[in-house]
Amino acid sequence: MSTIRKVLIANRGEIASRVIRTAREMDIATVALYSDADLESPYVAQADESVHLPGTTPTDTYLRADLVLDAARTTGADAIHPGYGFLSENEDFARSCAAAGIIFIGPSPEAIAAMGSKIEAKRIMADAGVPVLPGTVVENDTDEDPDRLRDAATTIGLPVLVKAAYGGGGRGMRIVNTVDELVEAVHSARREAASAFGNGTVFLEKFVQSPRHIEVQIFGDRHGNVVHLGERECSIQRRYQKIIEESPSTAVDDELRAALGQAAVSAGKALSYEGAGTVEFVMAPDGAFYFLEVNTRLQVEHPVTEMVTGTDLVRGQLLVAAGEPLPEDILNPVFTGHAIEVRLYAEDAAAGFIPVSGTLNTFEIPEFPGIRVDAGFESGSEVSTFYDPMLAKVIGYGRDRDDARRRVARALEESLIQGVTTNRDLLIGILREDEFRSGATDTAYLDRHPVAELTTTRTDGNTIRTHALVAAIASMSERRSAATILPGVPAAFRTVHSAPQSVRFQHRDDTIEVRYSLLRDRIRGSVGDTTFDDIDVIACSAESVDAVVAGVRRRYRIVRTAETHYVHSALGTSELREVERFPDPSDIQEAGSLLAPMPGAVVRIEVTEGDHVSAGQVIVVLEAMKMEHAIKASSDGLVAKLPVADGQQVDAGTVLAVIHGEEGENS
Repeated sequence: MSTIRKVLIANRGEIASRVIRTAREMDIATVALYSDADLESPYVAQADESVHLPGTTPTDTYLRADLVLDAARTTGADAIHPGYGFLSENEDFARSCAAAGIIFIGPSPEAIAAMGSKIEAKRIMADAGVPVLPGTVVENDTDEDPDRLRDAATTIGLPVLVKAAYGGGGRGMRIVNTVDELVEAVHSARREAASAFGNGTVFLEKFVQSPRHIEVQIFGDRHGNVVHLGERECSIQRRYQKIIEESPSTAVDDELRAALGQAAVSAGKALSYEGAGTVEFVMAPDGAFYFLEVNTRLQVEHPVTEMVTGTDLVRGQLLVAAGEPLPEDILNPVFTGHAIEVRLYAEDAAAGFIPVSGTLNTFEIPEFPGIRVDAGFESGSEVSTFYDPMLAKVIGYGRDRDDARRRVARALEESLIQGVTTNRDLLIGILREDEFRSGATDTAYLDRHPVAELTTTRTDGNTIRTHALVAAIASMSERRSAATILPGVPAAFRTVHSAPQSVRFQHRDDTIEVRYSLLRDRIRGSVGDTTFDDIDVIACSAESVDAVVAGVRRRYRIVRTAETHYVHSALGTSELREVERFPDPSDIQEAGSLLAPMPGAVVRIEVTEGDHVSAGQVIVVLEAMKMEHAIKASSDGLVAKLPVADGQQVDAGTVLAVIHGEEGENS
């Protein structure tokens, strides 16, 4: 049995902070790694020591096993915690750690290798008596023969799921409903899998209609113990990636829980499993469940299990890696209450969950009783284009599911997140939606409930108009405080009516004009066709406004960066961009321009200049954060310009193509 004195975390963001927190409690020194993009990340300052990995992309930094091992040797770390992603399920890295005399905090290389291929994993699980779905493998160009693919799909039965054999996170995954879609779906999935995981092998298997995604947390040690710590429901997903997880599942009763737990433990014993792992299942509406995969690492959603069992899974990992038996709280867990976790992403859900980048001007999530926040960012942090766009996990614990659900919704409601677009409003909408509240969820939930439906109540027109007026008042206060004449006079003080003032804001696709005039400490204003009479300003500054508007007193917080105003109140949060009075004509894009929605690389151009295209036709494909994003024509027309080339790196807002109307006029 060995003692771990110093652990190097071969990861970044919130999981690095999470491991550091437990290591400090166990009196274990910590070492962080950071790329150029992570120089100012919070976890770097939290660690006792840190080592720079030059570069920005994962392949140049966190995936460089040689640099990670060198950092461990340089700092004298006797163990490496890989977190999740990156090198966490890399058998060669686990072997290299052992060869270097460094403890790898995870299962054996043999277990990682066995589960690294979903094809081999299914064979092992079938031999262990775990239910599996039938399927076939596509690992080379010969296997992509259209006739072979059609025959396989017919044998399996439509719809089929195309899935990367060496990866996860929804990358390299496609659902195919007709034989005609199959060939292109396999081509596309193989390209994406090769880019994300370095191996383009995929397999086809039967797609279960309206399934739930259920997973079971297992834990093993080298003394022969393998146990489970209950199930997690992970059915709320977008792009095959989880966004809400909870424990226990509303669809699992005691009998089914015992069956799932037994299947998961059988899987662990078949692998002689050591450490934390997760056995994932797809569950049909009738309760039948089938093996999906084993994640040989800690899961993103592990906090919900910790909350309902009162355990610390990272502590368990460190103890098991040091050779100790499972601690009593993991060996014999006690389940109480309910926990729900939401993943807060920097992404534009309304635009198809496109990841976004930028500076988090304000990032404040309240941590009141029953709320836990695992975050990788703070106010002022930069969200880069190089890594997964998850900002934080917000976890709520309650006596029952409804208690936990309400706590998470309120924590998100009161959060101040400004500077980048997030999925916060979508998460709140889901948590308060009737079907979710009833527990009737499956992986098709977001197909039944479009993003627009779930977020409409969060940004109604009255809120936007009120916030626009408040932004104008705050700007007025800022100008007054900067005045050199009578600087002590309050912002809204007048002895006579002021001449009407006006300012225009852009909110999404709408332009809002605010007009207001001042008398003493009261303001009269209008926003569009809406009139606000006798606004009573209690207190006013560039950062906050306390005012009575339409008979209701509220406190408004304002954060301003350049021309953008972020206004937060009990009504919600609005992002308003002040429109220049005299814009530079060169900044106006040509009508019909298709713009890059995010920074990325052009991987394919599907048309040529002069082509006639139809609305919805793919024009350019971008790759960002290891996923492909199709840029489509918004209307029928003619391709007038293609100013980009294959392989070109582009910034958000770059013109990718210009589509003119069929008659030669811009459309």
